[in-house]
Amino acid sequence: MAAATITKPHVLFVPRSAQGHINPALAFAKRLASEGINVTFIITTKLSKSAKISDCSSITIDYISDGSEEEVKEPKTIEAYYKRIKAVFSANLAEFIQRQKSTGSPAKLVIYDSTMPWVLDVAQEWGLLGAPFFTQSGAVSSIFYHLKQGSLKFPYEDSTVSLPALPTLQINDLPSLSKFMDSNQTILKLLADQFLNLDRAVWVFINTFDMLEKEVVEWMASRWPIKTVGPTFLLQQKYDKFSNQTISLFELKLDSYKEWLDSKEAGSVIYVSFGSTASLGKEQMEELAFGLIKSNCYFFWVVRSSEMDKLPHNFNSEKGLIVEWCNQPEVLAHRALACFISHCGWNSTLEALSYGVPLIAMAQWVDQNTNAKFIQDVWRVGVAIGVGENGIIGREEIAMCIAQVVGGERSIELKRNACKFKKLANEAVEYGGTSANNIQDFVSKLMS
Repeated sequence: MAAATITKPHVLFVPRSAQGHINPALAFAKRLASEGINVTFIITTKLSKSAKISDCSSITIDYISDGSEEEVKEPKTIEAYYKRIKAVFSANLAEFIQRQKSTGSPAKLVIYDSTMPWVLDVAQEWGLLGAPFFTQSGAVSSIFYHLKQGSLKFPYEDSTVSLPALPTLQINDLPSLSKFMDSNQTILKLLADQFLNLDRAVWVFINTFDMLEKEVVEWMASRWPIKTVGPTFLLQQKYDKFSNQTISLFELKLDSYKEWLDSKEAGSVIYVSFGSTASLGKEQMEELAFGLIKSNCYFFWVVRSSEMDKLPHNFNSEKGLIVEWCNQPEVLAHRALACFISHCGWNSTLEALSYGVPLIAMAQWVDQNTNAKFIQDVWRVGVAIGVGENGIIGREEIAMCIAQVVGGERSIELKRNACKFKKLANEAVEYGGTSANNIQDFVSKLMS
């Protein structure tokens, strides 16, 4: 008798179409593919036309329209915009799943971005299991849970807040939402609704690791089937170190930055980047530019093309290199790096911790204030820059913080702590580590 053919389980990934959400999910998807899972990674039709998609041969990339690529009149409100995307994408996802069911390898599970809880409704309607993937920290995610439950109110009412498994937080340590808030609190609802139907999910994945957020992970695990699987960008590095196999909204221009970094002494370069979406005002860009010069350190600064016109007129420094984009993990791993001036997005925070690079926190919005609090006061791997009365961080303050982090007694402690978390992050994703074990456990259950 011929041996029975073993069919690989098929998983659909549905990330949110934003740089900071796509690539953590992509790294997770590629790791599952390396474990024998058949993976289809879904991006929007609009994104497929503009993104730079490098070789992702271990998985299948497919496209679904959310209506945003069509030449229709844009909704007048942010609430209407998200409502339209949800309606169009839900209908097209249902049609996609229906077509898949007629193939020889229909999907068994949908792993979706936690900010799109309605994907679970579509999946279950068609008989699929569902599991959200949280791309923010456990601490920030738990804060949005309390906002959903009403045990924390927005606008924030008290000067300090005490929440389970978290340190005491000041108002400035809580997620900053006012900049995005409309009369219906659309963005707050979007983020709080990550917990809308979480009780129906079979697994809940989060891009963190146990030893980084032990207390809050344990608290979340007492309520939901949480599995830490991060840092996801480290999951694949033993297979393809510093891989450019990504889906990027920006063109990677190598220029000569590798050679420039190679020419610098160990621990001599300040790396500056504010990610894919944060945008500094023109005055703040000028203060940052002259703060870097005032520090008298070498600096490597990522300034997106849309931000270049905010640099001071004829800005030039013999000690600086400015590029439009880079392979951030590769830069952070470089021996020349001394510290990272960051907006403290969760991906940037995890990447800095994973390479033992101390941080200078210039938080901008949403989760970044909370991440900055943990960077300075909980993990003690960096300093948060104080904002002036006019909301601008001055050049003197920037130069002073650089001096604290790069030299002196405090810098020794920060570097020591950063190296501790580098070790813990890498242990989590290696064989026998907590994140690696969680993935193995998930894969074995899915296989069965």
